[in-house]
Amino acid sequence: MFELRLLCPEDRVETLSDALEALDALSVSVEDADGDTAVEQALFGEPGMPPPAEGWQRSRLVALFATEALADEAALLLQAQDFFAACTLQGVSAVPDEDWVRLTQSQFAPVEITPAFWIVPTWHEPPAAAQHVLRLDPGLAFGTGTHPTTRMCLRWIAGRGAGGDWGRVLDYGCGSGILAIAAAKHGAAEVDAVDIDEAAVQATGDNARANGVHLRAGLPDASSGAYQVVLANILATPLKMLAPLLSAYVAPGGALVLAGILARQADELKAAYAPYLSLQVADEEDGWILMTATRGAPR
Repeated sequence: MFELRLLCPEDRVETLSDALEALDALSVSVEDADGDTAVEQALFGEPGMPPPAEGWQRSRLVALFATEALADEAALLLQAQDFFAACTLQGVSAVPDEDWVRLTQSQFAPVEITPAFWIVPTWHEPPAAAQHVLRLDPGLAFGTGTHPTTRMCLRWIAGRGAGGDWGRVLDYGCGSGILAIAAAKHGAAEVDAVDIDEAAVQATGDNARANGVHLRAGLPDASSGAYQVVLANILATPLKMLAPLLSAYVAPGGALVLAGILARQADELKAAYAPYLSLQVADEEDGWILMTATRGAPR
């Protein structure tokens, strides 16, 4: 494997990337050429906010080729093109062989949610103190227990525990299914997990089977009726839009648990849900908050 490295201005990134793919590059990655320097440029904005810029002022493109000959030929052909003006060839070099599976696995360790509840990749042994173990490998769908929003939801589930009144549970926007599976492991007998992404639905089903729990995974129209617990770890903007729907799913005496919300967005969420339920901040970690509400039981 050989890599071809190029420097280019923002307006040439897309053209060069397309050209590299046409020249049989196995992959093309783009990074900030000024990363880790005083002039590093933040490209991505906060969740729900537009990015401050479409691209970096100076980008480094790294293209992988199967052979050195292909990489060298691509370099020569690109330098002959008019669009290569203002771009720079940094070189071609061999990529050392790596055990990529082992390298990737080494980056993911067991995650402690509580002293008794852990998220453990399949290639690790559970800690001796773990009473509840959720086996989950990093995959295409969001949710491995490492992000504060997921950890706060999992702490809430662990706090409700096996002795809690679970009734029916809905995990709306289930991603990997981590919250739905955690609820099932803590005593919930009837769990629906839904997502707009079919890959997430597939991942949830696979992860549930791997953990020996039963749940129903499907697209959003698979959810129906009232639920004692409604979980939604998405982002503030869609959560605001979903306020009427999610609130309607909460049964009398039931709980709504929302995450994916920045601390500064608390008032926005409270206002959006005010016509239906009274949200309160229940947990906070690294600038993210967990918000919950309980629907009053009928008189």
